[in-house]
Amino acid sequence: MDRVTDPQLTRRLLLTGAGAAAVAAGLGGCGADGPKRTPQLAGESRPATARPTGSPGPRDEVALRRKIASLLVVGFRGERLAADDWIMKAVREGLGGVILFDRDLQTRERRNIISPDQARALVTSLRDASPGRLIVSIDQEGGRVARLNPENGFPATQSQAQIGATNSTPRTRAWAQTIVQGLTSIGVNLNYAPVVDMNVNPDSPAIGRLERAFSADPDVVVKNATEEIQMHPSSGVKTVLKHFPGSGSATGNTDFAVVDVTRTWNPRELEPFRRLIADGATDSVMAAHLLNKQLDPHRPASLSPAVVTDLLRGQLGWKGPVVSDDMQAVAITSRYGRDQAVALGLEAGMDLLVFANQQVYDTRVVDQTLDTVVDLVRTGRLTEARIDESVARVDALRPPR
Repeated sequence: MDRVTDPQLTRRLLLTGAGAAAVAAGLGGCGADGPKRTPQLAGESRPATARPTGSPGPRDEVALRRKIASLLVVGFRGERLAADDWIMKAVREGLGGVILFDRDLQTRERRNIISPDQARALVTSLRDASPGRLIVSIDQEGGRVARLNPENGFPATQSQAQIGATNSTPRTRAWAQTIVQGLTSIGVNLNYAPVVDMNVNPDSPAIGRLERAFSADPDVVVKNATEEIQMHPSSGVKTVLKHFPGSGSATGNTDFAVVDVTRTWNPRELEPFRRLIADGATDSVMAAHLLNKQLDPHRPASLSPAVVTDLLRGQLGWKGPVVSDDMQAVAITSRYGRDQAVALGLEAGMDLLVFANQQVYDTRVVDQTLDTVVDLVRTGRLTEARIDESVARVDALRPPR
């Protein structure tokens, strides 16, 4: 489709029936219907800000750090953990959650999962160490993206593409039940699934080639995603819609490169998100690291107030938690330092920040991120009230006490 050069016009058209047609026709150049945001670009300096009244002093900084820690999900190496491991220390001090992987991206060795019994024991040790309700998360989509798989003693599962091709309600339910049973058998309570990207580009290295999308038809996507999601709550597992605002047309993978979908993305890719949100069918939404200049000319979606706050929360009406994709993905680290990315993500409206520790392995990531966000509150760039909003939203993702 032709690129729309006026992002305000694009946002006005997104949720209307004529929107996709108008964008495809290349409409542009109309006046904006409201004030435009002025994003702060990488490297721009901000004026010095005096410490505001109510910013944390020494006595309440510990409480603030606990709040911030509760908004972080972090990956780690190890099939078993000792009490003095860095991740166990972080969990004891209030880390919000962990993410499990079967293989380590750098070493290619087993990472967290060898067998059902071992994985269950690992999760139990982490949950026992936590003073709160620990989020234990995983990517269990089915097919090639399944951390619980026959290699480590779990049943094989079909891909979302295979399920969508059949488009059979009984088959989708049976498939989803197998996925959920694997999760609950080891104590996972947050699944980064389903993928509701539309299979716009079957050759996409991130979606189409990996058979991660149910279909190019939004009706098929919504039907099968709904069935899958409905199998999770009774087992105490929360779900995450991904990758907002749509990655199906991408020609790259944000884990390994900056990916720009400006010329390939169509507002129709919002349809599954819009319908599933309207139906109250999910627990959270993941913001993608894609650059989409139709929606924000400067920032990737995950760091964009125009995408996360204005579009997802404003126009689509999403009130729940927004989860980041991996904050250490190349799409982010190649353009932003960790501190800047964290600041921009929270300013954009994200709530739960995920550090997979796969692209890099950083045992200091928790403490350094806490230092960053405390400093943002100290200087007034973020308020503690803004942190409290995210804490309240993320609390809904935690398992029962």
